[in-house]
Amino acid sequence: MSSTMAELAVLRPNSLSLIVKRLIDLLGAVLGILILLPTFLVIAILIKAEDGGPVFHRRRVVGKKGEFDLFKFRSMCVNADTVLQNNPELLAEFQKNYKLVNDPRVTRTGRFLRKTSLDELPQLCNVIVGQMSLVGPRSITHEELDKYGQMRHLLLTVKPGMSGYWQTEGRQKVSYQERVNMDIRYVQNWTLLWDLRILLKTPQVVLKGEGAH
Repeated sequence: MSSTMAELAVLRPNSLSLIVKRLIDLLGAVLGILILLPTFLVIAILIKAEDGGPVFHRRRVVGKKGEFDLFKFRSMCVNADTVLQNNPELLAEFQKNYKLVNDPRVTRTGRFLRKTSLDELPQLCNVIVGQMSLVGPRSITHEELDKYGQMRHLLLTVKPGMSGYWQTEGRQKVSYQERVNMDIRYVQNWTLLWDLRILLKTPQVVLKGEGAH
């Protein structure tokens, strides 16, 4: 058995823990959608009223069972990809960290949604269908997998999360490499108790709006 496969075997959590985690995901996501449904409607109206474009944005990401569409409230202009491709400096900055601190493509409504993390709410649907978890490593694209080197296979043994270790402790204040390290640290040391701590801390971080762009 290779060192990587041996590592994965050691890190695999027990079945009961995974069942409890899934139950927490389902309960939290369903309750979240029911409680926040009026907020969903208000956000949809604001996005549509600003430029008439689509309400949701689909981002193709990788997960435990392959690629899937991650849903978010659209926070950028309708031609965001074209704007990025036509600006070499902007594209270079994006390819370095897969984030832009002062992204000129973000709309007025989008800036508020990102600052408050409300743009992430549609991912509750991804949680319900089992593509994501309430807590997990960051959701990333297939291109970003190369940043994880030999640990890319370890990352794909778990579902990406709406919140996580990086989201509550690092946000945009750390380098991309440190984000990678935090994701791997989470997967290697995962416990239900750690998940609960992250869930409890997430609202505090969101309300402070620290490191959100």
